[in-house]
Amino acid sequence: MLDAALLPTPLVDCADEVLARAGVELRLKRDDLVHPLVPGNKWRKLAPNLDAAVRAGHRRLLTFGGAYSTHLRAVALAAQALGLSSVGLVRGEELADAPRNWSLRAAEGAGMELVFLSRAEYRELAGRGAAGGPAAAAAGEAEPLRRWGPCLVLPEGGSNALAARGAQAVAAELAAQPGGLGERDVVCCPVGTGGTLAGIAAGLPPGARALGVAVLRGGEGYLEAEVTRLHREAYGREFGGWRIDHGHHGGGYGRVPTALEEFAAGFERRHGIALERRYVAKLLAALYGLAADGAFPRGTRLTAVVTGLPDPA
Repeated sequence: MLDAALLPTPLVDCADEVLARAGVELRLKRDDLVHPLVPGNKWRKLAPNLDAAVRAGHRRLLTFGGAYSTHLRAVALAAQALGLSSVGLVRGEELADAPRNWSLRAAEGAGMELVFLSRAEYRELAGRGAAGGPAAAAAGEAEPLRRWGPCLVLPEGGSNALAARGAQAVAAELAAQPGGLGERDVVCCPVGTGGTLAGIAAGLPPGARALGVAVLRGGEGYLEAEVTRLHREAYGREFGGWRIDHGHHGGGYGRVPTALEEFAAGFERRHGIALERRYVAKLLAALYGLAADGAFPRGTRLTAVVTGLPDPA
């Protein structure tokens, strides 16, 4: 399963009149094509964790997510491919007796046991999972997660030190691909939990910069602290050359306002590339808006990391 990845992922030029008027170039790093089962940044973050799980002899993965969590689906599919069992702790006990949405059906269809928690219990357990980390959970120290037995615990969104190191490969591939990375380059990605941005920022060569676009409202300060924490845990140091834009979340996590939908549909018509709405469309809309406002010096080359596939129709 871990060997089925398409690496390096394709790098596509994306010419557009709006960006040309601002003197800005755009490329798409098609990480949505990286793996047939687990696309995008989920593969980047999960692959090193799954490799560690298999080497350590784990037979069960446990993780956290909301009703439409891409991470839950990715963990379920990856565990199934590796012959592991999986448990998903889902935010919202009211969902237990409700009809399953397509996302939760997909996770269950891949063999994941879904456990629906109140929001208070979810916050407590997700916090313990993030703080304890895989090693602590494997040793049975992450109470009260021990109720599910020995397992590898992955935090919400899959962002831990191993995940950051996995995402670092995005920057390494870009540096090695034609055109490389230099002082005019800004590598851009959506930010939900910070793991992908942390890895990209850590892997950039001198002069290149990273820009994250927050997809949740109210993350100012918190997301920056998470990226810094991941840098310390993964590398024992902090990195500069990155920032997070908090002005293009579209009203909050999972929200797709009309203007964003119209932007995404227009982009799809012009370029023939289907866009995932909650992360990728917000990223690209932010880049177009920032470029139109003169936020990037003329001659800037933006590389947008396409971190996932659109939802099924």
